Amino acid sequence: MQKRIALSVPILGYTLPEHVAFAKEAEQLGYTDAWSFEVDGQDCFTPLAVMALSTNMRLGTAIANVYSRGPATLAQSAASIGELAPGRFEFGIGSGSQPIIEMWNNGRFIKPATRVKEMVQFLRPALAGERVVFKGETFQVDGFRLSQPPPSVPRIHVAALREGMLTVAGEVGDGAIINWLSAEDVKKSVAVVREAAAKAGRDPAEIEITARLMVNIDPPGPEAELMRKRHINAYLQVPVYKSFHQWLGRSETLRGMWESWDAGDRRGAIANTPDEVVDDLIVHGTAEQRNEHVQRYLDAGVDTAFLSWFTFEADPQKRRELIHKAMVEMAPRK
Repeated sequence: MQKRIALSVPILGYTLPEHVAFAKEAEQLGYTDAWSFEVDGQDCFTPLAVMALSTNMRLGTAIANVYSRGPATLAQSAASIGELAPGRFEFGIGSGSQPIIEMWNNGRFIKPATRVKEMVQFLRPALAGERVVFKGETFQVDGFRLSQPPPSVPRIHVAALREGMLTVAGEVGDGAIINWLSAEDVKKSVAVVREAAAKAGRDPAEIEITARLMVNIDPPGPEAELMRKRHINAYLQVPVYKSFHQWLGRSETLRGMWESWDAGDRRGAIANTPDEVVDDLIVHGTAEQRNEHVQRYLDAGVDTAFLSWFTFEADPQKRRELIHKAMVEMAPRK
């Protein structure tokens, strides 16, 4: 399968209209795709709509979560991007996390693997323009049909962390989306996906493995080291990511970090965040070191790596300059 280096969008500090020029330049530099995310800023579909009309990039959601939008709404949103970018849209879905679903969207984060699997089972016929009657454990749909299905049915990728969701990706997904893991961890995750696909009678080699890589582009120094540890804690204290890294085998390595956090000692949690974990999970360093780190992910089994550049620089103009510089330095075609 072709190895691809992609953008992670939206790019923080850039307005949506500014994404047009950024994406055009990125495409000229050899970036093949743009994959979107949504947390507490822009949604995952609108940036892709902007880029669909200004580039010939492949576009993907990574991810649209399956709780905050209903089944029909998800299908409609995907159909719209599919019409704007026929044959170029990859539909990534996933469960999201407890804070996003329960604290911000007043939902219930229950049976995530079942919910995602059932959503794939609903979306395939729905995006093909069929009338769908679906009765699952987590939702039901009675008689929905898209009045304007996309010209071509987008492939569906499943975002996965632990074994249960990785198995769902292998069983029913066209791809598996992974993140917040080391290059070495990739091998364990991919093995679960491939094995599940084989057991389901599918060709394991046809499952695309995509990954969002967190890339810190700040100059080296104590302040950047401290902020990277804070960034690690912002994610790995979330229950789904904590469980994920326990599954990966980091229970003892991160015990001090988690125990300090649970005791309300935020400074202690940061102090107890091992340097080697930061180095494994966050791409950073010189441009050469960053590119070498990305290559390790590709060598370990990632097919498409989307680079999520971040900086702790407070000045907006300097932030933009750092991001643009990183885009050029890490371009596939330099």
